Amino acid sequence: MRTYITIFLLSFTLFMAKAQRNEILVPDVKTIQVIANGDWMAPPIVSLNPEDYLEISFDELTHQYHRYIYKITHCNADWTPSDLSETEYLDGFNDNPIEDHDISVNTTLPYTHYRLTLPNDQVRPKLSGNYRLLVYDDAEGKNKPAFSTCFRILEKEVNISAQVSSDTEIDRNKTHQQVSFSIQHKGYPIRNPQNEIKVHVLQDNRTDNEVTNLQPSYVGPDQLRYEHNRALIFPAGNEYRRFEMVSTRYASQGVESIRYHAPYYHVTLQPDQPRLLNYSYDQDQNGRFVIRYDEAVDNTTEADYFFVHFSLLWENPLTEGKFYLQGAFTYDDFNEENLLKYNPETHAYECTRLLKQGAYNYQYLYVAPRSTVGSTAQAEGNFYETENEYLILVYHRPFGERYDRLIGMQQVSYK
Repeated sequence: MRTYITIFLLSFTLFMAKAQRNEILVPDVKTIQVIANGDWMAPPIVSLNPEDYLEISFDELTHQYHRYIYKITHCNADWTPSDLSETEYLDGFNDNPIEDHDISVNTTLPYTHYRLTLPNDQVRPKLSGNYRLLVYDDAEGKNKPAFSTCFRILEKEVNISAQVSSDTEIDRNKTHQQVSFSIQHKGYPIRNPQNEIKVHVLQDNRTDNEVTNLQPSYVGPDQLRYEHNRALIFPAGNEYRRFEMVSTRYASQGVESIRYHAPYYHVTLQPDQPRLLNYSYDQDQNGRFVIRYDEAVDNTTEADYFFVHFSLLWENPLTEGKFYLQGAFTYDDFNEENLLKYNPETHAYECTRLLKQGAYNYQYLYVAPRSTVGSTAQAEGNFYETENEYLILVYHRPFGERYDRLIGMQQVSYK
């Protein structure tokens, strides 16, 4: 038992330092969502304004009640735990039960839907920065968590002006996009920006290719500029592929067939081709998903779970590297669940995922051996026209402070 706990704590510490979305640690937890102010298209970021709120929800694949407890931890910009005590970053108490839960209704796969809102009567974060929420089954104890998820709290002290250009520093072939921005901080003191400021930039909320450790190209009395920085050049990729499974009576966008094989439904998507020759315009949602069932009164408990079959047509298997599914529903985990395996009979890479009814964005990323960054070049192509969305986050830790404040945020898209 002691060996198990030691191994778990070591792996969880490494996970805390790297992961920035969701980490599911038990097989029956599905569909974790963190939604800010009721807007599923927004990043999970709220301000300290008492009117702002986060709704965190998930499903557990049984009708048996579990007493889930959540614990909130303040983190540094790199998601390692900060040096603050709970009383410094929380009003109220930690380790509170999730009391809002309902069982599914008329679904082939039974589940219980749990949800909580922050802040609430038990606890309220009182500092800006990164936060991790750990959920564990009270019967198992906090040393064996079910999952964790992340959110951020903003105290806006600076303004950010940003733009995205296809005219990059490394090519003129229209396959990349370059982000440039400036931080205006008039009236807000930043004495040593090279050491005090940490900037993170994410493309379509992906965490595998997130850019950090940026230094300003210009430092003025009230402004920091980040221009002509090779680290801010991103492969442009392509628009996300999409599918919808919002009914059991008909096949929607991207779906080839819906069939019931007792006791569950199976959804086979239309086989996908590599998209290397042309840009594929589509009004995608930059990787997001939304839960929806056309005949439901309450999507959260009436939407069913289907086995979804993905296939990427590919003549011969790769000699090295692997293909993975990527989208918000994969939580950017390059793990066995999202790995595509080659089927020589269909000449395709295939993967099956258990997903809740709704509308989904996805793409196929190639991951080279010993790499942790997914590439769009092999299956999706890279085209400057792609309407990517970039999230810029600015953290500040003045000399003598013990945590990273989130003082600025800006979203900018290539259009």
